[in-house]
Amino acid sequence: MDPTLDSELRNDFLVEAGELVQRLGEQLIGLEASPRDADLLNAVFRAFHTVKGGAGFLAIEPMVQLCHHAEDLLNVARSGQLVIDAERMDALLEALDLLNDMLVALAGGGAMAMPPPDLLRRLSPNGAVAAPPAPPKPSAPPPADGTIDDSEFEALLDSLYGAGGVPGAPAASPTTPEGISDDEFEALLDNLHGKSGAPGSSDAAPPAPAASGAINDDEFEALLDNLHGKGGVPGAHAAPAPTPAAPAPAAATRHAAPPVENTVRVDTARLDTLVRRAGELVLVRNRLLSLAAKQGDETLELAASELDRVADGLQNAVLGMRMQPVGRLFQRFPRIVRDLSRQLGKEVELVQEGEDTDLDRSLVEALADPMVHLIRNALDHGVEMPEERERAGKPRKGRVTLGASQRGERIVITVSDDGRGMNPDVLRRKAVEKGVIDEAQAARLTENECYELIFRPGFSTAAVVSDISGRGVGMDVVKTRVAELGGMLQVRSKLGRGSTLELAVPLTLAIQRVLMVRVGTRLLALPLGNVEEVFELAAGQRQQLDGRVVAAHRGRALVLADLAGWVGIEGPSGRHVVVLHIGHMRLGCLVHDVLGREDVMVKPLGPLFEGVPAVAGATVTGDGRLALVMDLAGLAGGDGQLLPSLRVSA
Repeated sequence: MDPTLDSELRNDFLVEAGELVQRLGEQLIGLEASPRDADLLNAVFRAFHTVKGGAGFLAIEPMVQLCHHAEDLLNVARSGQLVIDAERMDALLEALDLLNDMLVALAGGGAMAMPPPDLLRRLSPNGAVAAPPAPPKPSAPPPADGTIDDSEFEALLDSLYGAGGVPGAPAASPTTPEGISDDEFEALLDNLHGKSGAPGSSDAAPPAPAASGAINDDEFEALLDNLHGKGGVPGAHAAPAPTPAAPAPAAATRHAAPPVENTVRVDTARLDTLVRRAGELVLVRNRLLSLAAKQGDETLELAASELDRVADGLQNAVLGMRMQPVGRLFQRFPRIVRDLSRQLGKEVELVQEGEDTDLDRSLVEALADPMVHLIRNALDHGVEMPEERERAGKPRKGRVTLGASQRGERIVITVSDDGRGMNPDVLRRKAVEKGVIDEAQAARLTENECYELIFRPGFSTAAVVSDISGRGVGMDVVKTRVAELGGMLQVRSKLGRGSTLELAVPLTLAIQRVLMVRVGTRLLALPLGNVEEVFELAAGQRQQLDGRVVAAHRGRALVLADLAGWVGIEGPSGRHVVVLHIGHMRLGCLVHDVLGREDVMVKPLGPLFEGVPAVAGATVTGDGRLALVMDLAGLAGGDGQLLPSLRVSA
């Protein structure tokens, strides 16, 4: 096989198999809850069968054997002869993990070992390892006498119907040529000739099978081509017969036209290039709008307005291409909940809501690790043991709910549990015991501020350190990652009723909406999604508290940071305060002027400026000036404390 073609086929297989494997995790967990669900059984069976077919074409024997044994178990379950219990589900999930590892090895060009015999035995319906399928071999030309053995004929039926003989039905006993029905034989001929009758003819209906079941040499050779593929490899399908240019009405009445392909796979690098070009167009749009406003030329203003409308439409269309349903993020969590609840000895039901909510594809991967920490925290600290729940008058099985929704230009993801909730007094005491805060600070904390203690580095309420919790690093990682994405965290809890952690992130990271501010002669861009409000500092409103300068605002102490000192400008601080949400923190930034809102594309500053704290990149404003785009996670410091250069002296 041509190496280029082989690489393309492998990449296509990796994409298709990867999507099937991703869905399989959620489907298997659903099957464990409803083991007699015929639709789920068929869906899981088809997924393993499809992966096996592609692996067989590429001669990946370890993957073929693994999928074949999983098929055997599922096939018997489809026939109703056994029910997938917890032990068999463990084997299927272990096979899924191994299959995923094989795909990773195939993508990286690494070695791939055969499946462990113990796993194959556990996948066998009767506990014994079945004979593995024969490895793909190049087929010989059809025998001169036109004979076909039973295995080849059965493979032909599998190619048409699937391993079960009938779509969606349990596998039947091996079919021999003498035992084929007229309908099956006619369907085989339809598969040979295409959906529009005899090859090369648009008005001829498929011929009825002869009473004797005879088949001519040309038809027999084409059937073998369909089995072995043009390259002589079993499982490879021959190219379909060419569709007539103008099919006659007679043929159309018998067979419906095949569905038109309405999707196309696009490399993500090309998509990102298109997004960058759209972002540059937005910058040009901003520039022209600024020039038109200054010139006062009506014709120029009309042209700039038209460009504004077109650029907005293009921007929305391009950003829509980057969107993926948040269900792609959620589908990995049923497996995590199942395994962790069994490890903890708890009974937990996972409920998902809003899976169709669209999210930027870059955020789908970026949120995976923070969401894992939130799920683990809900199961370990939130949901009680079954006996404890019964004593509290609750059902033995706890509930964890994953929800997603869109609020304006933000995606809000919630992780809720119906467990024990959080006790503010316990959180205060634990924070003091671990040295996170002192007793005076703990006494001033409000109830909501007590909940936010769980995001402090080193804080944990676990009595014993385990491999799940107790080290005080998980929720700190969540806070840091969410802040890096320009997101916000909020905690709500009710003692004895459960807790909810709400995570809000921007709809997209490709084109940012920012608030332009002036500090001295410098322009700074603050992500608008993190801006809570803007107000002017009144005389006497500034005070000292715990070594920091704060402002009494809305009944709370708001920590102030002077951006003038950070950018190196001497002189009086600004009197305008921009209130920012950074992770779970609120911070007031002093600036000299607030200029307004803009849509910008962030450009990297290059290797010389890598590692500069609080700078995410730069952008060009509408009047052609350069503005620094702030990295708010860096602005608050890696440990959640303000950078020393941002502290305001009294």
